[in-house]
Formats: sequence, C-alpha cells, structure tokens
Amino acid sequence: MGKAFRLSAADSLSLGNAVCGFLAVCVLASSAIQQLQVGGGRFIPAPSYFATAIVLLLIGATCDLFDGLVARRFRASAMGAELDNLADVISFGFAPAFMVVIWGGFTAQVPFAAVLAAAAAVLVAGIVRLARFACVKTKSGDFMGLPIPMGAMTVISIVLLFQPSIWSLLAMLAVAWLMVSRIEYPKPKGQLAAVVLGWIMVNVAFLAFWVAWPKGGDLPIKIGATMQIALVAAIPLRMLFYKREQRREFEREQGREFKRVGQ
Repeated sequence: MGKAFRLSAADSLSLGNAVCGFLAVCVLASSAIQQLQVGGGRFIPAPSYFATAIVLLLIGATCDLFDGLVARRFRASAMGAELDNLADVISFGFAPAFMVVIWGGFTAQVPFAAVLAAAAAVLVAGIVRLARFACVKTKSGDFMGLPIPMGAMTVISIVLLFQPSIWSLLAMLAVAWLMVSRIEYPKPKGQLAAVVLGWIMVNVAFLAFWVAWPKGGDLPIKIGATMQIALVAAIPLRMLFYKREQRREFEREQGREFKRVGQ
C-alpha cells in the first residue's frame, strides 16, 4: 500500500498545475490589494498582472497536457486521477472565476451580483465537468463537453477582448454551458497534442510581447484570444452539421429500404 500511494512523476506535474493556479490567484489578489491601497479605493486592472496570471495558467495547462502522457509512458500512482482533477479545479475552475471577479467586480458597468453569478457558473460548470469526466466515458474516446482547460482559456480570452458588460457575461455563461453539454470535443492525442502545445507556446510568446510593449502588443494577444473563441465555437457548429447530415443520411437510407420493401 505504501508503494502504491507514492507520488509519481505524473503526480508532480499535476501538483505543479495546482501551484500555478494558486500563484495566478495570488498575483491577481496582490494586484487588487496594492492598487486599492495606493489608489484611494479605486482599482483598474493592470495588464501586466493579468498577463502574469495567464502565463501561470498556461504553464499549468502544459503540466496538465503532459501529466497523462508521462503517466502512460512511465508509472501512474493510485492517486493520479484524483490529483489531476483537484489540480484542474484550482487552475481552470477557481483561478479563471477569480479573474472574472477582478475583471468585472470593480466597475459600475455591470452589477456586482451579475459578475459573481458568471464567475460562479464558470467554477460550478468546471467542477461538474470534472466529476462527470471521472464517471462517464464516451464510446468515441473524445471528451463529452468542453474540456475545463479549454473552457478556462476561453473565459480568459473573453476577459482579454471585451470590457465588462452583460453581453460578455452571457458569453461566459455560454462557455459554462458548453462545459456541461453533451457536445463531443476531440481529445488531444499524437499530432493534435503537439498542436495544442504549440498553441500554448505561441500564446505565451504573445503575452510576453504584450507585457514588454503594451501599446504594440495588443494586436497579437487579441488575435490569439479571437482564435481561441472561434475554435471553441466552431466545434459545436461542426458537430451540429455532422449530426444533421447523419440524420439526413439515415432518412435517405430508410426511404430506400421502404421502397425495396414496397417492390
């Protein structure tokens, strides 16, 4: 029993993911505390703090991408799956939800209660998504519902692209719904995993450029955030057209079978 519950290399990556999420929350909290102390109660989110928090979450996403690969390649402990889910709750559930509160909680453009409701929806949907993932396996092997790391990055993209408003909060609610939906998203394996890793590295580079040159760095980060939202939105549309085509093909097959029986 002692050996079975020793931490493996994959578990270390999961714990690294959790630490990255914790540090992202600390960065955002320290930003708010410092500016409220010197600003006389006024708080304007600084891009550098947001960029630092997002880089930490992207590092956590990299750890999350590799922990499963390392577990399959070397050894997985009996705690591996549970550690992975707990770490994901911190980095991709609580941290993005807290970012939403920091982003929209200090503005008069939207009610604070609405901001809290959107943040809570992101957190609750992420928790339900992870619990369902542990209990339900799809026949295709793909993810049922938007994976929580991808959901977190989409929420962050909304924060980067838009000012707090009812419409942006509704977009976050839509992301929360996608996480608990039955829409199947492809699992990153093989070349797709390499593409996902490359996508993370490109985003980190965009964020570094954004921090170093705030005036000139807006365009790359906006392009990256827009592509993230477009990707998440395109998959349900693709599945909708695919299901519709399947239904039409089934109806055509039924019609041909009916004609053969009638003859």
